[in-house]
Amino acid sequence: MLQDKDRIFTNIYGLFDKSLAGAMARGAWDNTPGIVAKGREWIVNEMKASGLRGRGGAGFPTGLKWSFMPKQSDGRPSYLVINADESEPGTCKDRDILRNDPHTLVEGAL
Repeated sequence: MLQDKDRIFTNIYGLFDKSLAGAMARGAWDNTPGIVAKGREWIVNEMKASGLRGRGGAGFPTGLKWSFMPKQSDGRPSYLVINADESEPGTCKDRDILRNDPHTLVEGAL
């Protein structure tokens, strides 16, 4: 069983304050600048090593997906799209994450 300390989205049921202050009180944005400062390659390698997978039906490896982002800019902006489409029958996880834990989602996308 998943331990509470291993949960990424700690407010998925909307039991706690959804505001930025509430998210920060639960640990969001704690060391984001330090992690970003380590650079793209370090972050992608950590994600690959973690084994974290997407929440869709295919369970695609997150680190591998992130490695597809362009390594060098050609002058045009690059975008990371967060797909919250819930086309799998009977799922409603994405809307609850967006509704109740948006700051954790945005922090993870950086």
